[in-house]
Amino acid sequence: MDKEYLVKKWLDNDLTNEEATAFSALENAALYKEIIEESKRFSGNTNAKVGSFAALDKKLDSKSGKSINWAKAVSAIAAVFVVGFALFTLVNKDNINTFNTELAQNKVIVLPDNSTVSLNELSELEYNASNWQENRSLDLKGEAFFDVEKGSRFDVHTEFGTVSVLGTEFNVFSRDSVFKVACYEGLVQVSYNDNNIKLPAGTAFVLSSGKGVKSDITIAEPYWLKNMSVFDNASFDAVVKELEKQYNIKIKYPSDLSLRFTGAFEHDNLENALKSISKPLNLTYVIEPNNRVIIENVEN
Repeated sequence: MDKEYLVKKWLDNDLTNEEATAFSALENAALYKEIIEESKRFSGNTNAKVGSFAALDKKLDSKSGKSINWAKAVSAIAAVFVVGFALFTLVNKDNINTFNTELAQNKVIVLPDNSTVSLNELSELEYNASNWQENRSLDLKGEAFFDVEKGSRFDVHTEFGTVSVLGTEFNVFSRDSVFKVACYEGLVQVSYNDNNIKLPAGTAFVLSSGKGVKSDITIAEPYWLKNMSVFDNASFDAVVKELEKQYNIKIKYPSDLSLRFTGAFEHDNLENALKSISKPLNLTYVIEPNNRVIIENVEN
């Protein structure tokens, strides 16, 4: 049968059984069908008129003249897939979580294993959440209290040393060339300068100016968790700096004060805090505008 006649009848969906068999036997029958299907897929009008046989045959000649190298096509797709997967893996390899606290701000962080970290002011904590279950490890700058769920080894890295536990409660301070670790429950190991020290519950370790000292503690948790700053025979200058930091104020006081202070002040009431540090030392204070405080000796 004539090819043009068969194609026209096929386009009109008017082939007899005999003509359908003849059409299917045409050399390019499958390609004719592919062209029509592609035309339908990209058409915005489902009732669009089908072009003439001449136009169709022209498309056929154009398509037939460009043989598809399927091996190259498959290779290209595979290459795109591999590159895409590699980029996805690279981007998602490290899911680093970072937390910071501002002046006079505390923050509670729940880790992926439900361990909790109470981050004190002006501190930073960072860990990789992508492989946390296999590597419970984090970096700390500043101070934090840890309540660690039992499980694999848990490491806290600081610039001065590393604290390692399996599950316990402990506090770490790492700032201003001072490294302090206090254990409140369980057992912790402190590693610094090629030394290892075990701290059972109720003990603390302080590393300052290269010298390490171990001592006992009697409190159940750090005072800062109770919004208090506590001092034992501290210089007045150190007390003032802590007060300025907690309340974001500027304090003016006589430079010749060589007093020592043992006591505490609270973090949520400036008036009470000033009374706590001034009365025991026979000092007076005045709160001025613009976050300024003047402390003077009563004798003046």
